[in-house]
Amino acid sequence: MKKTIVFTLFFTFTFLSSFREVEKDVYVPGSFYEFKMKAIDGQIIDFEQYKGKKVLIVNVASKCGFTPQYEDLQKLHEMYGNKVAILGFPANNFGNQEPGSNEEIALFCSGNYGVTFQMFEKISVKGEDMHPLYQWLSNEKYNGWNNDAPSWNFCKYLVNENGELVAFFPSKIKPLSDELLGKIKE
Repeated sequence: MKKTIVFTLFFTFTFLSSFREVEKDVYVPGSFYEFKMKAIDGQIIDFEQYKGKKVLIVNVASKCGFTPQYEDLQKLHEMYGNKVAILGFPANNFGNQEPGSNEEIALFCSGNYGVTFQMFEKISVKGEDMHPLYQWLSNEKYNGWNNDAPSWNFCKYLVNENGELVAFFPSKIKPLSDELLGKIKE
């Protein structure tokens, strides 16, 4: 009987531990403002510059059914850029829908949607190679409440003026929806 219990516990622990997706030996900053990341043009962007402003973080892709949201993200940037910074993070995690290089992505975004909001280099937003920013966004241990990782392209995270994550919006919530605009105007 004891052998059965020990075996069951060992098997259960081994089985469940194999499902951990992240948290290897990667440093995840405790504060949103500690992040420094490469823009799509290679320049380093220090998130300290966003203090006092809301930030909308979006995982984007060029070959997705939600790709037309780029247009509304640009409109949001033009209409509310003084209140909220839009940060686009290309990712190829869902259906190989962002296969291009950073240069190709930048050309696509500016050429097709006139994107002028801040775009970053391509990163991973889920799985074992999840970027530390997305670990911070999708793990309550770091952000205080949210465990929602992106389930597809164009998921949105809203960080308030104090660097606190305050909202998560799935892909289907459009950038100019009442729900999202309401949170920006709060």
